[in-house]
Amino acid sequence: MVSVTDTRVDVPLPDGTADALLAYPEDMGPCPGVLLYMDAFGPRPQLERMAHRLAASGYTVLVPNVFHRYGRAPLIDLPAVIDTARHPEIFQRLGPMIRSLTPELVARDADGCLRWLAASPLVAAGPVGVTGYCMGVRLALYTAAARPDRVTAVAGFHGAHLATTEPDSPHLLLDRVRAEVYLAHADADPSLPPEQIERLAGALRAAGVRHRAEVYPGARHGFTQADTVSYDHTADERHWAALLDLFARTLHGPPVP
Repeated sequence: MVSVTDTRVDVPLPDGTADALLAYPEDMGPCPGVLLYMDAFGPRPQLERMAHRLAASGYTVLVPNVFHRYGRAPLIDLPAVIDTARHPEIFQRLGPMIRSLTPELVARDADGCLRWLAASPLVAAGPVGVTGYCMGVRLALYTAAARPDRVTAVAGFHGAHLATTEPDSPHLLLDRVRAEVYLAHADADPSLPPEQIERLAGALRAAGVRHRAEVYPGARHGFTQADTVSYDHTADERHWAALLDLFARTLHGPPVP
């Protein structure tokens, strides 16, 4: 069994410093780098467990606090089991933070995170993978569009608002993406209704992006997050199988041309 170490790091960015978690396997030398984008609930033990599991498969995983402009994590108190229907104040507080993450801000932060990974002795030279959850899928796609020279694989799970009619919708940037993309949508997700799924699929095809996108039947939005009422063990394990397959195929070869 692979032993994993984690440490808290500060990542210098153009607009300040992001506190982050870094998880990596012990005694394996430099490993391919992965940028893991949090869901809306932010850095917490659940994301640490996910980073550990990914690191145990041979990756150096950076989990930045993307709300760093509002302070260091944790920014809000969360219940042991997150249920936003019972606690609507959670999104009342998080909403302004989420809406502040424009493509331009995300691109600047992503550039700093990718530079930090490239400089780390724990990260192997070569391509980087990005995975995101909930709002983090938007950030993952923004990152792949902003740094196609560095990002060779993108995964996203129960993403939200990926193909809206707004000018900052991620699907409008897909023509800049060179990475292979895997997207797993929640079933009957009001934050990604069928018309957005169809619009997203069309944009991926039109841009010529290598991709696979599928809906996990019966899985609710948030199905990967074991500290929420939406957690679905079967869908979560399917997510891990797909994510590790993508990274195994894409992060152990030459950089994206």
